[in-house]
Amino acid sequence: MKMPNSTADKILDTAHALIADRGYAAFSYADISSEVKVSKATIHHHFPSKEILVVSVLRQHRHRLGEGIASLNDAVANPLERLKAYMSHWESCIEKKTEPFCIAALLGAELPSLPSEVAAEVRLHFVDLHRWLQQTLEAGAKQKSIHLTQTASDEAEFMMATVHGAMISARAYQSPKVFAQIVNATLQRLS
Repeated sequence: MKMPNSTADKILDTAHALIADRGYAAFSYADISSEVKVSKATIHHHFPSKEILVVSVLRQHRHRLGEGIASLNDAVANPLERLKAYMSHWESCIEKKTEPFCIAALLGAELPSLPSEVAAEVRLHFVDLHRWLQQTLEAGAKQKSIHLTQTASDEAEFMMATVHGAMISARAYQSPKVFAQIVNATLQRLS
């Protein structure tokens, strides 16, 4: 088990931030070296290739998503309120610039040019998020706190596309408020 704040963790966190800011093709080990203040050889020691590094970043991202979802499920009983908390999380990340874009969504746009292992990790993120959204929507429909106009699976796809599209709009307009306006309209439609 690696220690928190180890060199490998700093490399992963820096790569995550660079991916969120620039995408896959527009960052290099030189960028990470400059940020973390380690040699490129040190980065290659921990992550022999960019593909291995980005797969590791995506796995960490999915792990954090899983922890966040489990935490939401435990803390918020009402499924609609759970979805609102999920949207609020992203709104806060965009506003505070702690994670202005979901890296899996950003890399999803680059899917045709990504190495196959990276593309597979991106797809797994979408599968995991879809599963949670669908389960949450189904639970809300059962409790009558959410009103579905389509199947829960279709609504989950729509919600995922809405959230990711809202991230793009917030970035384009340089306004976190745009994200909130878009996702709140979707939540109102479901309530």
